[in-house]
Amino acid sequence: MRVMEAGTVVEGVVARGYGAVRRDLPRARRRLAEVNLPLALTGALMAVALLGSLIGLLVDPRVITGAPAWLKPAKFAISLSIYAFTFLWLLTFVRGHRRLVAVAGGATAIVALVEYGIIAGQVVRGTTSHFNFATPLDGALFGIMGVAIVVLWSMAMLLAVLLLRQRLPQAAFAWSLRLGVLVSVVGMGVAFFMTRPTPQQLAAEQAGGVLTVSGAHSVGVADGGRGLPIVGWSTEGGDLRVAHFVGLHAMQVLPAWGWIVTRRGARRLGPGAQLALVWLAGLGYLGLVLLLTWQALRGQSLVAPDSATLGAAGALLAVVAGGAVAVLATSRRGATA
Repeated sequence: MRVMEAGTVVEGVVARGYGAVRRDLPRARRRLAEVNLPLALTGALMAVALLGSLIGLLVDPRVITGAPAWLKPAKFAISLSIYAFTFLWLLTFVRGHRRLVAVAGGATAIVALVEYGIIAGQVVRGTTSHFNFATPLDGALFGIMGVAIVVLWSMAMLLAVLLLRQRLPQAAFAWSLRLGVLVSVVGMGVAFFMTRPTPQQLAAEQAGGVLTVSGAHSVGVADGGRGLPIVGWSTEGGDLRVAHFVGLHAMQVLPAWGWIVTRRGARRLGPGAQLALVWLAGLGYLGLVLLLTWQALRGQSLVAPDSATLGAAGALLAVVAGGAVAVLATSRRGATA
């Protein structure tokens, strides 16, 4: 199984433009399927599930936790499809380790199918999937989802370790892949904060009540309040989904930045400058994920930052921008020396 060849094919498709897309895309699809067929099929199946969820949005008028019933399955279908194909693409850069590649891809595929199946099944039942302990069945299903998320996180960690151990020809691009996965792992970890009972839930339990809901993605307010369109992120209090979302997509953003730096900037930047810019982006992105997590945990909405949040964001931007300017200036001086 020539997993490195699949990565080369995908890079070539991107680098050579539309004509190469038409010629090489079937070959790239075959190579990706060879790397891990279950994960490739899962990514495609989630795209089909998205169509089904969109139909549900059109024909099903029900509202669950303040949002159209099929909106959550639609969002998860998009997310899981993108994640599956990204994870599969990253596996193409791992040479050897066939069993570990098979385990990482297969386990990720199973988890994605279980997660979506429970979410969609609970919508059919007319109830929520996350934090739901209203009945023994609801609690069991959420427990299964919790185990599945731990497995998903563990497989992302395994991918990170495999990439860290893998020797790749371009240091800057290689580190963009590694940092993308590592920051994504941090973003996934934000979800663990959501599983803790809120102070209101704990107070109700201590008062003798029965917890039918344990955990929340909102902080300081109840889930299901006013939020931003489509994503639903709270505009009234903190929302841990913001940091979770941003962190997860480091897996796409940082490799894209690594590609830009090493391809578009190759004529003007040396390998050291390219690597420095990738590390700056990676650390800056990690700082953003931590900043958004800190903001949410203080019960503060993304759209209503206080002075402390704005100050931290400004400091982060200044450090990253200042570092980038210094790297570019040093590289320019080296080129003219």
